[in-house]
Amino acid sequence: MAYSYEEAVEYIGEIPRFTKKHTLEHTKEFLRRLGNPAFDRKIIHVAGTNGKGSVCAYLQALLTAEGKNVGFFTSPHLVSVNERIRRNNVPIDDKAFLTVFTEVLAVVRQMEEEGLEHPSYFEFLFGMGMKAFAGMDAEYIILETGLGGRLDATNSVERPYLTLITSISLDHTEILGGTIREIAGEKAGIIKPQVPVFYDGSSKEASEVIRSAALEKGAPCREISKNAFEIQEVTRKYIAFSRANAYDKDVIDIRIPICGCYQAMNAEIALEAAEYLLREEEVHTERWQRALSSLHWEGRMEEAAPHLIIDGAHNPGAIEAFVDSMKALGADKGEGPVLLFAAVSDKKYEQMIAYLCAHLNARAYVATEVEDARRVPAAELARVFRKYTAGKVCCEADLRDALRAAEAERGEDGDIYCLGSLYLAGMIKKLTSSGQQFV
Repeated sequence: MAYSYEEAVEYIGEIPRFTKKHTLEHTKEFLRRLGNPAFDRKIIHVAGTNGKGSVCAYLQALLTAEGKNVGFFTSPHLVSVNERIRRNNVPIDDKAFLTVFTEVLAVVRQMEEEGLEHPSYFEFLFGMGMKAFAGMDAEYIILETGLGGRLDATNSVERPYLTLITSISLDHTEILGGTIREIAGEKAGIIKPQVPVFYDGSSKEASEVIRSAALEKGAPCREISKNAFEIQEVTRKYIAFSRANAYDKDVIDIRIPICGCYQAMNAEIALEAAEYLLREEEVHTERWQRALSSLHWEGRMEEAAPHLIIDGAHNPGAIEAFVDSMKALGADKGEGPVLLFAAVSDKKYEQMIAYLCAHLNARAYVATEVEDARRVPAAELARVFRKYTAGKVCCEADLRDALRAAEAERGEDGDIYCLGSLYLAGMIKKLTSSGQQFV
């Protein structure tokens, strides 16, 4: 059967209905049958609770600035599934997507005929990504883990060129463990023998686990601390920080068009990784500055419309970072912003709400829902908000109604911040990009 692009996307979307996540051995067999595509490239494997997507985006921008051809596998997508497979940060086009889908599906059908189970949704897309990267002759491939690290499908790549571990906090605790140490152990599962690992050293507990795992594997280990950079300015449009150049030790200034304070650490991890990857080549600091200052990374403190900012914070650690950024901006002064919030049931939504209410001044809270089977009902979120705040709480299950309610509450000078779920960010982007009106 020949598939159209639309039918291919529909098929992939249906995969969770008839299969499940498999062992790494199953994924390795799947990739072997695909020809272990792109395994001979320089693969950078990235894990972490928060910031891994941003680190990946910054790193690909730096490598691309130096003329490198870079494949980038990321998740989740916000609007189109094509976003998960990128070349130099440009999503794969529909024609190329259909081509690799057809090639991968043929292999999967053969597997099924031999009694092997169908790859999961993420595994299938990962196979497509690697097949696409082989076809586009990518020199570098950046792989963002989906969940955890040790058992993630991307960990079937046995010999990456470099591994990076970003900020670690409590998320997916029912799968990865209930403590920072346990979760760090899962993330550190991507560390390979003799393969260097760079990591965010902000958490003492996580750092101890990562260093121990690196020592056990004989992997060179570099901890990146907040001493590596100094934040100079935070505005609604950008964050600026200074750092020491690894080549001549001059202080250089970096500006990123995303206002989250945590982005300075994410960018520093990417910069140090790029310095390592290009250590035998001449690099151009001014190119790196331009590449980072012009980068657009969707769903991270992104102004989707005037006075409407979306952020993908969806776990306690990300919410804490969001609050820190808001305070650095002075956005909690006066009446504060309107917060529009949605969540899925496997996230610690009560803990997130409690932190928001305790640490951030807001003029109103609007609870809404995402289009996902795991969505938390807006009424339940509103109940939790009312448990932790005496402020105004609105409840609107329909997103358009929720946006209208938020707009009514923000007044003439207020802003609306939307957070709690990347699904919510994606839904809002669809609304704003299609030109649909909600006020």
